Amino acid sequence: MSAPAKPSAEPITARAQLVDWLASGSKPSSHWRIGTEHEKFAFTTDDLRPLPYEGERGIRALLEGMTQFGWRPIEEDGHVIALIDDSGASVTLEPGGQVELSGAPLEDIHQTNCETYTHLKQVKQVAQGLGIGFLGMGFQPKWGRADTPWMPKGRYQIMRDYMPKRGAKGLDMMLRTCTVQVNLDFANEADMVKKFRVSLALQPLATALFASSPFIDGKPSGLLSSRSDVWTDTDPDRCGMLPFVFEDGFGFERYVDYMLDVPMYFVYRDGKYIDASGQSFRDFLAGRLPALPGQVPTIGDWADHMTTAFPEVRLKKFLEMRGADGGPWRRLAALPAFWVGLLYDSAVLDAAWDVVKDWSLPEREQLRTDAPRLGLRAQVGGRSLRDIGVEILALSAQGLRNRKRCNDSGRDESIYLDTLQAIAASGRTPAEEMLDAYQGRWNHSVDPIFSEYAY
Repeated sequence: MSAPAKPSAEPITARAQLVDWLASGSKPSSHWRIGTEHEKFAFTTDDLRPLPYEGERGIRALLEGMTQFGWRPIEEDGHVIALIDDSGASVTLEPGGQVELSGAPLEDIHQTNCETYTHLKQVKQVAQGLGIGFLGMGFQPKWGRADTPWMPKGRYQIMRDYMPKRGAKGLDMMLRTCTVQVNLDFANEADMVKKFRVSLALQPLATALFASSPFIDGKPSGLLSSRSDVWTDTDPDRCGMLPFVFEDGFGFERYVDYMLDVPMYFVYRDGKYIDASGQSFRDFLAGRLPALPGQVPTIGDWADHMTTAFPEVRLKKFLEMRGADGGPWRRLAALPAFWVGLLYDSAVLDAAWDVVKDWSLPEREQLRTDAPRLGLRAQVGGRSLRDIGVEILALSAQGLRNRKRCNDSGRDESIYLDTLQAIAASGRTPAEEMLDAYQGRWNHSVDPIFSEYAY
């Protein structure tokens, strides 16, 4: 979940200003960057429980301990709720105490890998003294909603009250899921559209390759990605595969219209979240928002509102890839590598579009439904996701090799795809490996996950 946007006094009264704000994210390829975010479950190592906020082994103690590495605390109502540094990175909290690194905008995957390693080293150093561990997977495997403490952030209380009005699984999304995602740039509107279409069509492939959440409440859920399935019953107003992205004429204006129709959650004023749940940003533009009568929004309000839609790919001033479960360290760099290879090379992007361009709307929707359940066995256009994955990963590897970004050992970024290529070659998702262990050496217990999949 995003932190509030930086304050902005620029008033917004016209739709064109919102379109211009999105378009201002366009930049030449020499300025394209890679921003990786990953979440992880924090737990107490003796009883495996989620962390409360307060206490000797709480989230506050963890965040305060991180300040020894130069992180600066951000507070809300006297609570430390985030950390920032000078690189543009931040450490933030999800509603159930999941800890997220929102990485700095970096130039290559080698830097991303180093950033992730440094972050995990830091949190582990603090956590070991507190008896805390961190788990990398997509859904909390053992504990239910009632066992999960809520974090003291104002926007979460508003969402907590509103979510059950729109779907049965919104609170599970907030409290019990973790993801890894990457934020990528575009050159102009046409480039954004092509990248949006390719990445949206292929999110189910990412879901399958990264599927690592087959358990709910200590038992198999019948799914390979319980995290991905949660989004299908969170809120139909703000989730899904966005069919209009594939329609003729799609661009910045059409996405603005979509966001104007997404009901609001809140407005942030003077350090406080004001409940505007279910209200209309169109009314806000006209000065008729019930929560703030007579006021019009600022660009900061629009930036905040953009964070409250949760489609499989999200557009802001960049594109966010949102389809993957969290996982162990070796897969955290694989996710940005996968998408950078596909989207940052024009010839590869065209080739990837050739793979998906003939998929119909019903086929894309069915694939989105099937991927969390069937993984790489799901099919579209008469082909399995496994076969498509092998082809797409080969394209991604070519795109990464074409970038010629090498580490100190002379190896290019395609090395970070090795783990995904092994998954595709085997046809078995990480979730299926977990289920085999559950039926075998784990003796029908999920407790071993907290050691085998801990960072």
